[in-house]
Amino acid sequence: MKVLLINGSPRKDGNTFVALSEIANTLEKEHIATEFFQLGSQPVRPCIACQQCVDKNRCIFNDDIVNRLIEKAEIADGFVFGTPTYYGQPVGTLQSTIQRALFAATPLFAYKPVASIVICRRGGATAAFQTMNMPFEMCNMPIVTSQYWNIAYGQTKGQAALDAEGMQTMRTMARNMAWILRHLAQEPHPDNQQESRVWTNFIRSEK
Repeated sequence: MKVLLINGSPRKDGNTFVALSEIANTLEKEHIATEFFQLGSQPVRPCIACQQCVDKNRCIFNDDIVNRLIEKAEIADGFVFGTPTYYGQPVGTLQSTIQRALFAATPLFAYKPVASIVICRRGGATAAFQTMNMPFEMCNMPIVTSQYWNIAYGQTKGQAALDAEGMQTMRTMARNMAWILRHLAQEPHPDNQQESRVWTNFIRSEK
């Protein structure tokens, strides 16, 4: 089994990497393979709702990193998405990546465990954490929890490693991820038994 660790920070070896590395080391001790996926600092298009991806498991735009992530998702058993907190929100490139990848290739992500981790200097981490989780909740992805929200604190490079509770939270989440993966391997989710989707809105035409 393999967990894909997506680093949404433009800094390859910053505090987000520190937290993801703590998770990776714990997963490896649980005999779960890991792979890092770095978003980097290149621009990522937002979703334009063109719906050209429907039933294709690929985004129509192929000039950024999104389809590369989708290719990795095909063989991944679980995911951890990490972001620093800028203005109380996840990094914009990561948000665009998540939205496009999950919309274009929902079947490749559905029923696979996922966790969000957030790095923060001081405030806004819980809002970023909630924002990260919302797309996963819409795509039938079991969200892996921990002893606290998956948050670590740090400002300068490497400082998150000094957040003892934050690092313990990451390790606990990683062990929970391993436990869920082992149980899913024994009894996969019967996705073929899902009900047909019902769509409801609240707009009523006037007579």
